[in-house]
Amino acid sequence: MHGNDATALLGMTDIVKRFPGVVALGGVDLDVRAGEVHCLLGQNGAGKSTLIKVLAGVHQPDEGSITWEGREVSFAHPQAAMDLGIATIYQELDLVEGLTVAENVFLGHERSRLGFSQRRSTARAASALLERLGHGEIDPGTEVGDLSAAGQQIVSMARALSHDARLIVMDEPSAVLDAGEVQRLFHVIRELTAQGVAVVYISHRLEEIRAVGDRVTVLKDGRTVATGLSAKETPTSEVIRLMTGRAIEYVFPPRRKPPTGEPLLRVENLTRRGEFTDISFDVRPGEVLGVAGLVGAGRSEVVETVFGARRADSGTVSVDGRPVRGGSVAAAVAAGIGLCPEERKSQALLLGESVATNVSMASLARFARGGFVDHRAERAAALEQTTGLDVRPAGVDREMRTLSGGNQQKVVLARWLLRGCRVLLLDEPTRGVDVGARSEIYALVRRLAEDGVAVVVVSSEIEEVLGLSDRVLVVADGAVLHESPADQLDEHRVLDIIMRGDAA
Repeated sequence: MHGNDATALLGMTDIVKRFPGVVALGGVDLDVRAGEVHCLLGQNGAGKSTLIKVLAGVHQPDEGSITWEGREVSFAHPQAAMDLGIATIYQELDLVEGLTVAENVFLGHERSRLGFSQRRSTARAASALLERLGHGEIDPGTEVGDLSAAGQQIVSMARALSHDARLIVMDEPSAVLDAGEVQRLFHVIRELTAQGVAVVYISHRLEEIRAVGDRVTVLKDGRTVATGLSAKETPTSEVIRLMTGRAIEYVFPPRRKPPTGEPLLRVENLTRRGEFTDISFDVRPGEVLGVAGLVGAGRSEVVETVFGARRADSGTVSVDGRPVRGGSVAAAVAAGIGLCPEERKSQALLLGESVATNVSMASLARFARGGFVDHRAERAAALEQTTGLDVRPAGVDREMRTLSGGNQQKVVLARWLLRGCRVLLLDEPTRGVDVGARSEIYALVRRLAEDGVAVVVVSSEIEEVLGLSDRVLVVADGAVLHESPADQLDEHRVLDIIMRGDAA
């Protein structure tokens, strides 16, 4: 089908949603046809998350109308949207780890007879759904927590299909997948659309939109600025112009002459059995070291071990020639090491607390007065850092969860700037960050390096590693395969090293 049928399955017209002090949606139009992949694009804060929550029945619109097969509908609660055939797979999957695959697939609408659950028929039904998704190898009796991120995503899709979903919303589905898993995801999406299921696909990766999308709607500042664009034919420059309101490229700050002198951070023969072996590298003050590799190569595990969040089986980490006690975050922070982790929402931020609390949490001793925290000084220091980083909206009393992904990332950076860290480990620094905020974060990383900070950048986007770094390590299967200046590598060369498993 792929959108050839001009009749809209879903229509959203002039959708307005207000929250106290902010208009999240100021007039959004979206129509989705049966059997198409309709891509939703926009910077963080453009209104994408609010829109899909309106579609899922989590929020009710203040103005506007929603139609389903031409008939006006409203969703008083999420179950009403599910009953109609609309399923949403959020970026943070809402699976229950202690339950089996089958139990997760039918969670909330368990198969039972005379009040007793029917485990055998539930398992059979789950198997049929997994088979339909091309993943019949997943055992419905497996605990879902034992599956890979890609496997868990397939279970979420099976759950959506268990509700007889006719429209599935996928929010950043590729964020935790490697290149091969992304291709399998695209295959599953094509199978679904061939069966007439519509997909609303949200991603910051424009190359994915080209590969899997049919049409595109672009949001900016809570409004639709373009809809019905061809996913494959609309130039990237035009998409970015619509998203940002200005022409912008993935511009990396100019490189300076690589720093010389003694390393500030030195990692020697670091090993964690089953994750990585004999990892050695060093970083000088003012240098950006990039770590390139596919998901699962052991990159995140290495930086978490350097930060003390994991304990190495052998090897050493030293800062300025002084060993850092392994397996201790406190020791790493005291030595001047900071980490912006891959999963900032779950690993770095207190979403229910204020921006000020999140900025100051690594520097609380600085604000302690006689056993009490000087909140005025804490707020003033947080405000200085967030203003310098242009965190939007301004103000440090705002609850952390109300900020967009790019601004949340700036708050994590502000924490380590306030702490005055000398070594900064950045794991996927622009994941879930829009194209405008990316450029700001790139400029900030370069500025930190110019101030003498030793920076390590881990990213799944090879272009990002090469554009931002002075020197690059290529990692695969928990080992360093290659090291060279960034300007001596290109994306094809890095992928060739990874695929061949050596630096030949």
